[in-house]
Amino acid sequence: MREPPPAALLLIADLAGQRRVVVSRTPFTIGRQPDSDLTLPFPYISRHHAVIVFEEGCFFLVDQGSRSGCFVNRQRVERHLLRDGDVIHFGSLQGTPIGFQSQEPTAAIPLRTLLGQMSKGQPSELSLSRLNWFVEVARRLNSLGGIHEILSALIEATLLLTGVERGYVFLRAAPGRLSLAAGLNNENEPLIDDGTISSTAIRKAIEEGREFIITDTHSQEAEPSHSMVAQSLRSIICIPLWKRSTERKKGAMDEADIMGALYLDSRKPRSQLTEIDKDMLHLIATEATTLVENAALAKIEEEGRRYREELKIASEIQQGLMKVRIPELNFSKVSARSLPCEDIGGDFYDAISVDESLYLVVADVSGKGVSAALLGSTLQGIVYAQVLARQPLAQIARFANSYLCHKELGKYATLVVLRLSSDGVVEYINCGHVQPLLHTLDEVQPLRNSNLPVGLVEEASYESDTLTMKPGERILIVTDGITEAETPAGDPYGDQRLRALLMTGAEIPAVLAEVESFTGSVPREDDCTIVEVHYSGCVA
Repeated sequence: MREPPPAALLLIADLAGQRRVVVSRTPFTIGRQPDSDLTLPFPYISRHHAVIVFEEGCFFLVDQGSRSGCFVNRQRVERHLLRDGDVIHFGSLQGTPIGFQSQEPTAAIPLRTLLGQMSKGQPSELSLSRLNWFVEVARRLNSLGGIHEILSALIEATLLLTGVERGYVFLRAAPGRLSLAAGLNNENEPLIDDGTISSTAIRKAIEEGREFIITDTHSQEAEPSHSMVAQSLRSIICIPLWKRSTERKKGAMDEADIMGALYLDSRKPRSQLTEIDKDMLHLIATEATTLVENAALAKIEEEGRRYREELKIASEIQQGLMKVRIPELNFSKVSARSLPCEDIGGDFYDAISVDESLYLVVADVSGKGVSAALLGSTLQGIVYAQVLARQPLAQIARFANSYLCHKELGKYATLVVLRLSSDGVVEYINCGHVQPLLHTLDEVQPLRNSNLPVGLVEEASYESDTLTMKPGERILIVTDGITEAETPAGDPYGDQRLRALLMTGAEIPAVLAEVESFTGSVPREDDCTIVEVHYSGCVA
């Protein structure tokens, strides 16, 4: 019978608030499917996206062939060993961040061992004082919330236990590099300069994965390094700070499992540390490491919550800015729908009535998410102002292009602006966009006008084209989120399928349903916008 895994936590911060999901069995399923152990009802999540499995004493995240992928610490992965503090994104780095945390107790077994050592004989006054010290320090550490406060309390406590003069904590800032996170002397004064420590002691502790302790560098057993001699250091204690997840990976530890190092030194020799002293140091260092990991996860949760909250506000602002009031004109009828693939999108459309003419605007900003949405809102304002100023269509495109190129935003947009008069005359300009489709009584044909996208080449020239619609005809404008939607096998929907569907008389709801049916379980990877105008003829 397979042994059940130890419990682990997924810490989720989304629009629903902060919540904890217990991973109590494996495989633990994650996906859009309602019966998943963790259901993520987002369009960029596959039905069966990923699983968490427990193998050889470790938790692994395994991608289940999802289209949009799994990311751990912002790197895409197929199978990944999960460690405490890992941040997981499913499907999109702009989506909900999920922190991983094991629930395995870290101090209980070592503490029992320590108490056992104390109970071999009558507990001495010294051992009892050590136990009181541990309980008091653990209580204090657990009352703190900030990482720097926890580390400072760790240093202060270990200075008191060991009787040395200075203490530092270094945390891993990047692979192969530690940076100073906190420092104190025995007068409780902060230390910000680590130039006089023994880098040899830290390097050996990290490389060998165990404590480095010299209580007197002048003794025969000691092998002082150049830095120890140069700085007149007599006592040095350095303990690697292991991540909690490494405690169950016996024989499989490496430097990546070390969070940092506790370093203590003094210019005075001290007596040998007892085994109880060493156990106390390890215990309290482990306790502090656990709290630091928890504080880091709490920070991730808070940042994720704040990000989702700000994204929600941005989405509401964008929806307000891009809310379109369709003008009611007696010669035309406009219908439209826009579906962002993320919380906010880079597509927009507009419908404006000026001088008894109808203007339609459809744009698709390169990229997705917040940056595309911001540029889309700006571009919508530019075009709207130019339309109200009654500028020619070519001039509107030139102005938008000049503005975007001048700002050097590194983004561009495809754009269609169309003007329909009551007599059926249509002037339109297409700036790198999917070709609009004219549906006559006999056929569906693309409108061939073509110019460069706006924001790409500052010297680009723009020209419009004209046609005349007959009563009963319509023009459909879509973004490439429609035509480039793909099946699980990667086949695009394409222009031909869209044109064939329009010949059946299908309107916007039927088009969107057809595309969704075509793509099946594949989540949308681009914003989808579709606008159509029916021309009914000039009414006297």
